[in-house]
Order: sequence, then structure tokens, then C-alpha cells
Amino acid sequence: MDRTVAGLINGMIGVVIFSGSLLATRVAVLQFDPVFLTVARAGIAGALALCLLLLFKEKRPARRDMASLVVVALGVVVGFPLLTALALQHVTSAHSIVFIGLLPLATAIFGVIRGGERPKPAFWFFSMLGSALVAGFALSQDLAASLVGDALMLAAVIVCGLGYAEGARLSRTLGGWQVISWALVLSLPVMIALAILYLPQSFAEIEPPAWMGLAYVSLFSMLIGFVFWYRGLAQGGIAAVGQLQLLQPFFGLALAAALLNEQGELGNVRRDAGRHPVRGRRAEICAVVRESIGWPEPAAFGWTMHLSTSRGVECSAPPRPLRERIDRPHERSARVAGRSW
Repeated sequence: MDRTVAGLINGMIGVVIFSGSLLATRVAVLQFDPVFLTVARAGIAGALALCLLLLFKEKRPARRDMASLVVVALGVVVGFPLLTALALQHVTSAHSIVFIGLLPLATAIFGVIRGGERPKPAFWFFSMLGSALVAGFALSQDLAASLVGDALMLAAVIVCGLGYAEGARLSRTLGGWQVISWALVLSLPVMIALAILYLPQSFAEIEPPAWMGLAYVSLFSMLIGFVFWYRGLAQGGIAAVGQLQLLQPFFGLALAAALLNEQGELGNVRRDAGRHPVRGRRAEICAVVRESIGWPEPAAFGWTMHLSTSRGVECSAPPRPLRERIDRPHERSARVAGRSW
């Protein structure tokens, strides 16, 4: 198989895996502290990576590669996960995906700076055009914005682009899965120490969806996805394969709509509010509660919402741990969740 084609295939597999990262993070940060989530996912992936390196008896990286591995670790092991986890406390996963449309351009820029690639002017034109079209499409979906959340996502894109380019450069000599594995192992001692420091007082109140989100970002987003992604970048070129990330927002928005129901439901409920004032008021209150925190599908966390011809729209609160999670001063709209209707 042609090396470029193989790079595109591996890159596409990585993009598909990464498309679920923000959604899984969004679910996980509802109950996990963002810092704990970041260090826990890196710690779990690092332990698995260490086992793989020992199993296949991989040689240690050369001393000259250590600085580059530190850049990879700071960019994709710590920087991007932490910044996105913090951002997703302010914006929905659907809105955060807007910024992923800028990631191919950031990767290409760092590919030139760090990887020595020299794309033609036409490449830059279409790269910027593609990023603008993807971001424009996402913004046209009327997604809620936050200055803090947007700034954190922009910073995440920058550090991630640097980590992608640096990792792809190293993959040419170390190998794709070896690069992310050594980066994870390099950061493992610090991640374990921070995980202990930020350990929740009790795990009894953590619901299964949060655990599933942690499992996904630890196994797939932090390890498996990078095995394919770095291999693809090394085979097909950082700038060229990096443009596959333009598809990631579309995959992510589709998943957000299908799994978290972050698009469409609010509008449907409010249209019902116009047709049925009494029933609609109750529905709109439920919708405001969900909108204020970007709440996932109601049934996923114990919410129940249904329309009855005799009793209108009913919305029951989630279990107490989750009620406490959303009852925060800056989320005044969420306080109506405790009322009896």
C-alpha cells in the first residue's frame, strides 16, 4: 500500500476516535474535578503504556529526544486535556467542537516550524478556507458562547497543534505508538502524585456515565487514538494528514446531537411552549435547567421528561449527588430543579 494512502487511513481512524473525546470529557467533568480528570486519564493511560513498552522490550529514547517528548507530554498529555476539561465547564461540547476546525491549521503551522515541511501556497489557502468553513458551519448552529471557555479552547488548540507536530516528527524515528507511550510514561510520576492530591473524597456518588467518560478518554483518546494518529502523520505528512481534522467537528457535532442531545431538543421544547402555554412553561423550565449547564440526555442521569395530554410536561430531578452538582450560585436557572411542580 502506498505510504501516503496508509497515512490517510491511519489518520482517519485517529480522527474518528478523537471525535468522541470532547463528548466523553463533557460527561466526565459533570462529576469529576477537571484537574483530577486530566491527571487520572494520563495516569491510567501511562500505566498501560508502561506495560506495553515493557512487554515489547522497547529501547529507551535517545537523550536528544527527551526535550521533544517533554513538549509532546505538555501538549497532548497535560495541556489539551486540562484546558478542554476547564473549558467544558463553561461551554457545551458542541460549542467546543467549533475550535477543532482550527486544529488542522495549527498543526500545519507547527509542522512547518518543527517538522521542516514546506507546503505550497495553495495548501495554505485551502487549509485556511477549510478551517473557516468548518468554524462557520458550527457557529451557524447558534451555539452558546463563553469568553472564558472560548479562550481556554483556543489555548488548547495551540498546545495540541504543537504536540501533534512534535510527536509526528519523533514518530519518524521512534514509531507512532512508542512516542505517545514514552510521553505518557515520562509524565506518569507527576500524574500519579497529582491524582492522589486531587483524589475525590468519595467515589460513591460518581455515576456510571462519568466513569464511562473517564474510561474513554483514558484508553481511546489518550492512547489508542494517538497510535493511529502519529503513525498517519509520520506516513502521510504532518500538514497533509493533519487536514483530516477538518472532519472531526462534523463527527463530533453528530455525536453531540445523537448522544448528548445538545442540539435540537431545546428548540423543540420551546416550540411546544408556544403552542401549550401551561405545559410549555414547565417544559421551558426543564430546558433552561439543561441549557444552563449543557446537560446531556435527561434519561442518562436520572432526569425524566415527558409530555402528557392531561398533566402537561413533567420534569423530575436527578439523584441527590447530581442535584448538588448543579446547584451552584452562578447557575441560578438550575435552582428551579428543586421545585415541586
